[in-house]
Amino acid sequence: MIQGIGAAAGVAIGKAFVLPNWEWSLPDTQVNPVDLAKEFERLYEGIRTSKDEIEFIKKEFREVVGPEESSIFDAHLAILDDPVFMSEIRGIIERQYKAAEVAVKEAIDHFVAMFDLLDDEYMKERAVDIKDVGNRLLKHLLGAPEVTLPSDTQPYILVAKELSPSQLAHLNPTYVLGIVTMMGGKTSHSSIMARALGIPLVAGLENKILTPIQTGDMLVMDGEAGVVQLYPDEQTVENYASRRAKQQRKKEQLELLATVEAVTKDGVPLRLAGNISSVKELDMALKYGAQGVGLFRTEFLYMDRTSFPTEEEQFEVYKLVAEKVGSETVVIRTLDIGGDKHLDYFQLPEEQNPFLGYRAIRISLDRKDMFKTQITAILRASHYGNMKMMFPMISSIEEVQAAKAVLNEVKEELDQLGVPYNRNMPVGIMIEVPAAVMIADLLAEEVDFFSIGTNDLVQYVLAVDRMNEQIAHMYHPYHPAVLRMIRMTVEAAQSVGIEISVCGEMAADERSLPLWLELGISNLSMSPQALLKVKHRALNTLASEARETAKLCFKHRTSTQTEELLTAFAGRSGVPLGAGADSKEKTS
Repeated sequence: MIQGIGAAAGVAIGKAFVLPNWEWSLPDTQVNPVDLAKEFERLYEGIRTSKDEIEFIKKEFREVVGPEESSIFDAHLAILDDPVFMSEIRGIIERQYKAAEVAVKEAIDHFVAMFDLLDDEYMKERAVDIKDVGNRLLKHLLGAPEVTLPSDTQPYILVAKELSPSQLAHLNPTYVLGIVTMMGGKTSHSSIMARALGIPLVAGLENKILTPIQTGDMLVMDGEAGVVQLYPDEQTVENYASRRAKQQRKKEQLELLATVEAVTKDGVPLRLAGNISSVKELDMALKYGAQGVGLFRTEFLYMDRTSFPTEEEQFEVYKLVAEKVGSETVVIRTLDIGGDKHLDYFQLPEEQNPFLGYRAIRISLDRKDMFKTQITAILRASHYGNMKMMFPMISSIEEVQAAKAVLNEVKEELDQLGVPYNRNMPVGIMIEVPAAVMIADLLAEEVDFFSIGTNDLVQYVLAVDRMNEQIAHMYHPYHPAVLRMIRMTVEAAQSVGIEISVCGEMAADERSLPLWLELGISNLSMSPQALLKVKHRALNTLASEARETAKLCFKHRTSTQTEELLTAFAGRSGVPLGAGADSKEKTS
């Protein structure tokens, strides 16, 4: 039994296929100075071919998991355009007269070594991206073949020292039972992709395995607990098989809840909406019973292209979403780029703290032409459905007023053109920075609704980058400061009678349900995958008991106390999956 890091949940049982290490041993080849131009030509051709391949992989992967996860490959394209990385390669060729492939290999080694010296797990894992891109470039410079995986006839558990996003994108999830890596952790790009694909993954086994795993070895693994067992006995295999079957039954039973209303056992209704980035994700959300769209992340319409989307292109997407949802609400968030989201064709400034910098509504108000194009498309689409518009990362009254001024300007232009739109389309804001919480009573008088973005709010309140492994343990959604800020926001909204909803990971965590019931929040928005779990929890919860539990949570002094109490309540109120669904179906 080997304990690693649980990076993607799920149980897998099968034989190992060990992916050979992609290590390059190159002679220190030098070239004649008169041939340097040829080496640069080879380098640039390799870069062009690598970019074309990455764009193709990104497009293919986007079709499977949607735009958010596929945007991982934007980071790979950025490396090939990075002036520091490219300058290092060109400098080695120019000054040391080395062949292009030798220069690329030395540059990779240099930057990977530099990243590995940093006392930051997140940055260390970014070294995998450097190697991935560099290996792709080396492959083209050397004319080397791809490392082949087993044929798609026999399912296997893939074992590798580390797995790059490019390699993972080429896998067929139908035949990959699970993945085991010696390196990496929960925040690696490969882990994010594995979770999106639904493939169990255990990482971080280096220095923990006494006997190296060989191709053909029998394994069992638990991607949630982070456990791998080599050479399991018959009883262990049976136990894991039973757990895997139980997980599959639970998944199938959850899917039965798709058409059941989300109502607590004592009759308190909830509205569970979906967070989406594309029409494909909308289809999944509707399949799982989403009551409309609580957050449409429009920035993904701007990605994977070479220029800003036109008004007509945006209008067609917003209109399609509105028509698919029907009478339910669609909340469209205006462009939220910056931070960790970039556009290839829109150069953002170099910033020490991009998450605190030029992003979201700040960019929109600065680029009024771009902002007006998006607002025009949203207003036009509002004629075809029940649509709301929401501004992200608001921190002041001035920002809200400036954004509404642009909205009114667009309305006047549409009126002059005689273009139909919903004149009373509700306008709201995301509450995701502490400043917005502290003036929530003032902001509530300016807008029609609030949506609490819990992911960013927790991060900003606690000053914790949740993607940084060094401090990820300090990211506590149930921290008393976070709960107080949420309550302040809710009270401000309720005092003037505007709607309020919660989106993000806290909304998707079924343990949080007592908090929402106590605060009087009935609108929750989450990823499509979380909808059925939260609905199942609601169907098997007494709101009266949940409120009493939440009252205690708001009195606790530590996040650990609150988390333990909510976890225990979820366990006590749980019933066999499907029981709630049966009773609701009979009464309805």
